[in-house]
Amino acid sequence: MRSGGKRGAAAAALLCALAVLLLGACGTQVAARGGTTAPSWTLGAPTRSQITGAELGADGRTVTIAVDVPSGPKPCVRRLKAELTELVADAVPVQVTFESPEDPSSGCTKTATAKARVKLPEPLGNRELAVGYPAAVFTAQGAKPPALRLCGDLGCTPPATGCTADSYEQAVKAVDVPTHTYRDAEHCDGKWLVLDLSWRTGPACGDQADSACTSRLGDRWFYRAEKPGWKPFFRTTEGGCRAVRDREPAFPTALCASLEPLDPSLHPTYSPTPTASPSS
Repeated sequence: MRSGGKRGAAAAALLCALAVLLLGACGTQVAARGGTTAPSWTLGAPTRSQITGAELGADGRTVTIAVDVPSGPKPCVRRLKAELTELVADAVPVQVTFESPEDPSSGCTKTATAKARVKLPEPLGNRELAVGYPAAVFTAQGAKPPALRLCGDLGCTPPATGCTADSYEQAVKAVDVPTHTYRDAEHCDGKWLVLDLSWRTGPACGDQADSACTSRLGDRWFYRAEKPGWKPFFRTTEGGCRAVRDREPAFPTALCASLEPLDPSLHPTYSPTPTASPSS
């Protein structure tokens, strides 16, 4: 009996030890020496805005990525690492992760720059480096080594400003319109641009005969060409040149004289529902 009791006590102690390890692995708080509580850590990844830079080593394969991480009077980051994920044709995707204290009282209220390094299976070359998701994209093209160049929202090689479909897409992205906005008309001379835009407001459905599926809203935007791309400066539903030339006298009449007012259905006005007359 005494021997069996010892074996039972040993088994209970082993189970307790395993429970403590499992709880620690799950990020729960465990008691530390002296009765204090050790912080729990949680896995996270930097957002796009927190990925601040990347450098390429002399071997063309070693990439060092700079990220903003939590900082405070006590350790706020551990296990910071960069790992290569599944390769695609023209890009090298990398994921950066780290662990940080989960408890808001940890004091990790500031930020600091930390660096993670990853070695690619082959030189980066002309491919793009995509870090995180949504990705911060870097390229060696046009960069000053060892730094890689951070690409913008229009990609690493944005379209030249002009009267082209790609350039019009840049102009659409430059204004606050919903995703899947349509370009209904363009008037362009390379220095100035007018876009008529519209977007659906009804439910997503296949019956295009249903007016609920085809209802739309829209706007007319005016742009000037600047070095980064088309820059919007005015919008109106009016036709002709009066409104836009009041705002920008240099806007050419050749691009606005033939503009018709936008269809009122693109900018509906709603009146109170009339009261039904009593039936006779």
